[in-house]
Amino acid sequence: MDLVSIRDLEKKDIESILDRAEKISKGDNKSEKVGLKGKILATLFFEPSTRTKLSFQSAALRAGMGYLDFDPEMSSLKKGETFTDTIKVISGYADVLAIRHPKEGSARLAADISDKPVINCGDGANQHPTQTLIDLFVMKKNKGRLANLNVTLMGDLKHARTMRSLLYGLAMFGAKVTLVAPSSLEMDKDYAQEVEAKFKVKFEEQKEPNLAKTDVLYMCRIQQERFADPYEATKTVGKYKIGKEDLKKAKEGMIILNPLPKLNEIDKEVDELEEAKYFEQAHCGPVVRQAVLEYVLRA
Repeated sequence: MDLVSIRDLEKKDIESILDRAEKISKGDNKSEKVGLKGKILATLFFEPSTRTKLSFQSAALRAGMGYLDFDPEMSSLKKGETFTDTIKVISGYADVLAIRHPKEGSARLAADISDKPVINCGDGANQHPTQTLIDLFVMKKNKGRLANLNVTLMGDLKHARTMRSLLYGLAMFGAKVTLVAPSSLEMDKDYAQEVEAKFKVKFEEQKEPNLAKTDVLYMCRIQQERFADPYEATKTVGKYKIGKEDLKKAKEGMIILNPLPKLNEIDKEVDELEEAKYFEQAHCGPVVRQAVLEYVLRA
């Protein structure tokens, strides 16, 4: 069973994964019941990663699995071996493949090629389904619900695969989503409208966040490299960031999430505040990804 896109999951599937992650977080680590013990995970990361890669490896070890860490810089890719042949070969060495690649559609291609389950850990600006599962897990853990939760997605919504996957997941669970992005970096309108139609919801668009009405502020960085004018880039980054003073206007109990790494979108002084939950978010990675490993290997 593959997990290439958040679209591959029904609501009941997500609920099952989140429930299992909650049990794992409380010490229920009986993964041998679904046959993880002794299995092998291959992590194939063609782009840099800290949290996703290490949390998958951590999850594997916690569940009694081993892992193979594929390094493209030290592989036969340097000799001209194709992506297709690489996937075919490594599929014979492992029981499940976790893949990150800069090209959209690469994970789906790998899933078509491999006879072992493939988990998409990010394919270009397309999808990052396991990050969405972590995000939903943390929101539910901190706020007690997902339905009718007021969630503001803020930053570069055009290029952030995290935001695309999360928008779909939030709509599925009936959250109220507000999109806040600079001009030219808004969420793809066709995609947003498709999700609205599927789940019969309506997303609100604003140029500035209304923190007084926000339960969850989810931020991602403004990618300055996307701007032709360096001055405009600096100006935009300064506008789409959160500092300690901004939080004086925030709704009581609001939490701040970020997929990390964070650069300049959140002031460092915010890190120590009660609202900051992004390090907790990262620390939930292993338990959620262990639940994902159980899910894809269950069949």
